[in-house]
Amino acid sequence: MNKLSLFFLFAFTTLFYSCGGPDITDDLLDGDVIFDPSLYNPEQFLVSAKYPVPTTDDLNKHIILVIHGYSATTFEWQEFKDWSNESTYRISQVLLDGHGRDYNSFKASKWEDWRSAITDEYEKLIALGYTKISMAGSSTGGTLILELVKSGYFNSHLHPKNLFLIDPIVVPSSKLQSITSIVGPMLVYVESDQSTQENKYWYRFRPYETINELNDVMKTVRKGLEDGMTLPTGTYLKAFHSLHDPVASTTSTVLIYKGLKTSTGNHIDVQLMDSDIHVFTRLSLRSNVSALQQANQLDAFNQITNKLN
Repeated sequence: MNKLSLFFLFAFTTLFYSCGGPDITDDLLDGDVIFDPSLYNPEQFLVSAKYPVPTTDDLNKHIILVIHGYSATTFEWQEFKDWSNESTYRISQVLLDGHGRDYNSFKASKWEDWRSAITDEYEKLIALGYTKISMAGSSTGGTLILELVKSGYFNSHLHPKNLFLIDPIVVPSSKLQSITSIVGPMLVYVESDQSTQENKYWYRFRPYETINELNDVMKTVRKGLEDGMTLPTGTYLKAFHSLHDPVASTTSTVLIYKGLKTSTGNHIDVQLMDSDIHVFTRLSLRSNVSALQQANQLDAFNQITNKLN
C-alpha cells in the first residue's frame, strides 16, 4: 500500500473510529457495573458449578459448551438455553475471560485468556467424570474452537463428540480490520453501532488492542488451515454460515472446508444459510426478525441437539 492510499484509508476510517478515551457510563457493559450474571451466579451457567458432585445419571448426560464471540457475553447463547429441553443433555454457557466485565479488563485481555475459559470448563467436566462433551461456538467462539484443534489440545484431552461453528470468523468481511495494527494506536478504539438494550450484553467500545488479538487468533487459524488440520478421532464438525454475513466473510467457511478434514480424511459438513445477519442463531434484541431468520435459527438448534446422543 503506497502512502497516498494509506492517507485516504486513514481519512476514511476516521468516520468509523474514535480518537481519545471512550465516554463510558455505568449503563454500558463497558462500565463498572457487572451485568453478566454468570460472574455472580456461575451455577446457573456452568455445569461444573451446578453439579459439583454429579450422580451416575448426571454423568450419562451429554454436555455441550456454548461459546460466545468477540465483545459478547453468555447472552449470545441464551436463546438456545431457553429453547432447549435438557432432559438428555445439559448446556454449559462459557463466558470468555476478559468479557462481561469492564472496558479495562477487556482491553488488557489476550486471545489466549479468552480461550482459557473454554479449557477450564472442559477440564473441570472431564475431571468430574463426564465423557460425552461437545462444543458450539459463535463467531470468535468458533475461531477459538478451531485454534484448539490446530494447537493439538485435544491430543492430550478427551476428544469432543461434536463441534459446531456458527458464522466462524477466519476472514473478516471488513477490509479495514486488517490495518488496525497500523492506525489503532492513533485511533484507540472502535465504537459499535448497537442499540441501548444491546449495550448491556456487548461492549460498545472495542479497544484496538483487542481487535489486534482477534486478528492474531484468526491469523493463527488461517495458517493452520493452509497447512492442513485434522479433527480428533471420533469428532464430528459442522460449520453453519450466513450467506451474506456482514462481519465474518463466507470465505472463512470455505477455508475451513478446504483445510480441515475428519480423522478419516473426509470433508467436514458445511451449510450456508439464507441470511444477512452475523450469528444468525441470536435473534433476541434484533429488529424486524423475519420468519426465515426464525426458521434458520430453529434449523441449527435442531441439528445441534439431534447430534447429542
